[in-house]
Formats: sequence, C-alpha cells, structure tokens
Amino acid sequence: MAELTAVRLVVVDDDPLVRAGLLMILGGAEDVTVVGEAADGRDAVDVVVRERPDVVLMDVRMPRMDGLAALRQLRDRGSPARVIVLTTFDTDELVVTALREGAAGFLVKDTRPADIVAAVRRVALGEPMLSPSVTSRLIAAVTGQGDDSRRRAARALIARLTDREREVAVAVGEGLTNAEIAESLHLGLATVKTHVGNVFAKLEVTNRVQVSRCVQDAGPAPG
Repeated sequence: MAELTAVRLVVVDDDPLVRAGLLMILGGAEDVTVVGEAADGRDAVDVVVRERPDVVLMDVRMPRMDGLAALRQLRDRGSPARVIVLTTFDTDELVVTALREGAAGFLVKDTRPADIVAAVRRVALGEPMLSPSVTSRLIAAVTGQGDDSRRRAARALIARLTDREREVAVAVGEGLTNAEIAESLHLGLATVKTHVGNVFAKLEVTNRVQVSRCVQDAGPAPG
C-alpha cells in the first residue's frame, strides 16, 4: 500500500449546514487539508481545476449543475482528483451511473464521521470505497440476486402504514423536509412530525435515509 501524505480535499454540497459539518469533521483530521469548498457542481469544477486536490467529496443533488455532471466534466478535463460521491439516496441506478462516470467512492450521508474520514484516506491511496449498504446493493444489482426478497420485505413493512403515513413516507423518500411535506399534503407541521414518527416506528428505521431505502425497495404498489 502506498504511503499516505497529507490529503488535499475539496468539499462540495449545496446545504451549508451539511458542508459546515463535513468541513468540521474532515478539517479536524491531521492528515487532511481542506483546500476548497463549493455549493454546486459548476463552482466545484472551477475550484477543483484551480486547487488540484487529491480527493473531492461531492454531493449529487445540487442546483445549476449536479454532482454527476460535475464528475463528468472533471473526467473530460483530465482532472486527476478522485471523487467520492456523497448522497442521501443509494439507488442501484445512481451507484452504477456514478461508478461508470469515474467515481472512486460512494457514501451515503448517514455514514459515521470516522468512516467518512477513513474513506477519504483510502480513496487518496487509490483504493475504491463504497458504503457497506451500497456494496451489498451493487452486488445484488449485478448478480440479479436479492431483488425479490428485498422487495417483499420492504412491501411487508410499507403495508403496516396507513394511507396518510404512506404518503408521508413517499415524501420523505423524495427528500422533502417536514415543512415541505406539510405544505404539499396540506397538513400542520405537528401532524407531519407525528406521522413521521409513526413511519419510523412501523418501518423499524432510525433515520430518513432508511425510510427512503424502504420506499425505493418496495417500488410502486402492486396493481
């Protein structure tokens, strides 16, 4: 394994709170130096070309230019930076597309801080890095195994929800905040919070990313 020197890193995320959290986590590592940040893919390309980092931690869903388009532009420009895609959603199609476009790693946003730092280090050494959940889903997608059992399990959990709770779960799966769900479903914010709590309990999950996975695995309701 190659010896790791200080890793030059650029962080890209349109959510200022998420970006600040990542900067705090990664900036605290002695062997990582954050040399730039950006709030969308277009600025990310400019920052990466200018700063020439070793690793880029890049969100997917961003305004003006998304992470995959930015990844494609960096590849076309011959940038040597290794890109870790960071996202809330680990759908099979997104994983495969990101890897096809040249991503060196793929992490979901509920990854533990220590594991994010470890992923940056590994990718800087030229090793690929995937979240464990992403690895299992990718293997299943490539081999065609596990799809039916995962779908059946997810649908059994979704069946526990009331119609309104199912609507809320789908909205959570689309990445909407509680306030956005309240507006789209014409509900009070307190009511939405209650429904979200019920969804968490009935789906046996602890965060919104897991709700999204369950909704995605279940797929459309059978006709």
